[in-house]
Amino acid sequence: MVTVKEVKTKAEQKAFLDFPLDLYRDNPNFVPPLYGDEKKIFSKNYVYNDTCETGYWLAYRGGKVVGRISAILQKASNEKHNEKRVRFTRFDAIDDAQVAAALFGAVEQFAKDRGMNAVCGPLGFSDLEREGLLVEGFDQLSTFEEQYNAEYYGRLIEGCGYAKEVDWVESKLTAPAPETAAKLKKLSEQVLKKYSLRIGEARNVNDFLDRYKDGFFDLLDVAYEDIYGTVPFTPGMKKMMIDNFRLIIDLEHVVCILNEENKVVCLGLCFPSIAKAVQKSRGHLTPAAIVRLLMAIKRPKIIDLGLIAVAPEYVNTGIPAVIAAALADMLNDPNIEYAETNLNLEDNMQIRNLWKRFNAVQHKRRRAYLKELD
Repeated sequence: MVTVKEVKTKAEQKAFLDFPLDLYRDNPNFVPPLYGDEKKIFSKNYVYNDTCETGYWLAYRGGKVVGRISAILQKASNEKHNEKRVRFTRFDAIDDAQVAAALFGAVEQFAKDRGMNAVCGPLGFSDLEREGLLVEGFDQLSTFEEQYNAEYYGRLIEGCGYAKEVDWVESKLTAPAPETAAKLKKLSEQVLKKYSLRIGEARNVNDFLDRYKDGFFDLLDVAYEDIYGTVPFTPGMKKMMIDNFRLIIDLEHVVCILNEENKVVCLGLCFPSIAKAVQKSRGHLTPAAIVRLLMAIKRPKIIDLGLIAVAPEYVNTGIPAVIAAALADMLNDPNIEYAETNLNLEDNMQIRNLWKRFNAVQHKRRRAYLKELD
C-alpha cells in the first residue's frame, strides 16, 4: 500500500531533499543541485513566495520513502498567459505506477482545490530552475543546470494521463573548422560595424555586473517574453541571479553587445561546468567540494551555455553570428573539451541553425507534459 503525506516537519523536509540523492547514488550521470540552495525552498522568505503557492509530498510504502513530488501555483505565469495551471516539479520515484499515481493525485487535488484546470511540468518556479523531463540521453552526464532522471519516468507520467506539450533539445558543440571560425569572425566584424554595435567591456566581474545588469534584465524580459515557461523577473529573482553570477561568471565566457546608446541589445552567458565538482559530495559544499568547485571554475573542461538573448529589433541583423564567433573563440581554448547548449525549444530553429556552424551533436531531449483536469 502506498501512502502519500504532505511534507511538514524538518525531518520530512530532509527526506524530501535526500530522496533523489539516495535513488541515484550509484548513477554516474546524475548531478545534484547545491544542497544549501535546494533547502531554501522550505524557507518562509524564499524568493518565489511572493508569486507562488506550493505543496510538497512524500510517498511511503512500508514506512520507507519511495517517491516525492512538488506542486507550484505560479500566479505570475498564470496571469501572464491567462491560464489556470499548476506546475509539477521535483518528481522522483521508484519504478512503480501506484507510487506515481498517488503522487500525481496529490498534485491534481492541490490544483482542483485552488480552482485550477490543468497540471503541467516538470517546470520550476521560473525558467531559472531545472525544467523538462529527460526522454533521450540517459547515458549522458547531466549539466548542473538541468535535472537527470531515469528512463522509466516518462512511462510513469504518461500512465497518469499526461501528454507532451513541448520538447527541448540539447547539443554538444566542439570547435568549428578553422575556415568556418575565420568566416564567423569576419561576419561578426561586419555586423558590428554595419549596425554601429560594440562589445561591452569591464575590468572584472563585479564591474561587468554593475555596468550591465539593469540592461540585460530589461533585455531578458523582452527577448524571453513569449518563451515557454518564463515569468517576469521580480527584484528578488534579479538579486538571486546576480549573486549566483558573481560566484561563477568568467569574463572570457561572456558576450555583451551594446548599441550607440549603450543599450544592451544582445547577451550571451556561458558558465564553467561544475557538474562533476558537486557529484561526490551529493551537492554539499564540503571543503573538498569547494576545492573541486574552484578548480572547475578556474580551469573548466566543459562550458555550459546559460543565456542567449537578442533584442527583437536586432533579430534579423546577423547579430547571432557575433555570439557564434565568440563561442568559437572559447572552444579554441585547448582546455575546453566541448560546450553544452542546455535547453533549446525544438521549434526554435534560429538558435538550432546557429549550432550547425559547429561540430554539433544532439545528445539529449527533454519534455514538458500537460494534463487537463476534469
